[in-house]
Amino acid sequence: IVENGTVLGTPFLDITGLVGTTGEGGLLGLAFHPGYGSNGRFFVSYTDKSGDSRVVEYAVSADPDIATPGSARPLLFVDQPASNHNGGMIAFGPDGKLYVGLGDGGGSGDAFNQGQRSDTLLATITRLDVDSGQTSLFAYGVRNPWRFSVDGQRFYIGDVGQGSREEVDVIST
Repeated sequence: IVENGTVLGTPFLDITGLVGTTGEGGLLGLAFHPGYGSNGRFFVSYTDKSGDSRVVEYAVSADPDIATPGSARPLLFVDQPASNHNGGMIAFGPDGKLYVGLGDGGGSGDAFNQGQRSDTLLATITRLDVDSGQTSLFAYGVRNPWRFSVDGQRFYIGDVGQGSREEVDVIST
């Protein structure tokens, strides 16, 4: 946290011991619940020490500058077969659901044949109801949706291409 131009001595949340950083891994996303001001809930997306994708909920402590590490509530685990194409961005949509970008599992040319399957969370934008724990697919067939944006009517998905091309997908809500 930066306060009045100075970095505070204690981080808001330190999960360094949980996060793996090989390949395209690391802390990949952070989203505050739309009701954060009253409920103190926030969510992180990261690759764990085994290189697998995780989305975990945390809560702020009584001190608004410090989260409660013991409040961790795992919401999503996805086995990643390779160290790249993890996606990882998370953001709340206009429906109050948490959207998670997950890559196709890595390699080139969809090496694990995930891209056109609707029975896996790889190669998807997955929608999580953070209150009920319900998970559903919002979109599938993406390669590595590492960034996306929502304007209330459309999702704009930045999907990493292969070789010399990139892709932007637009989905109406």
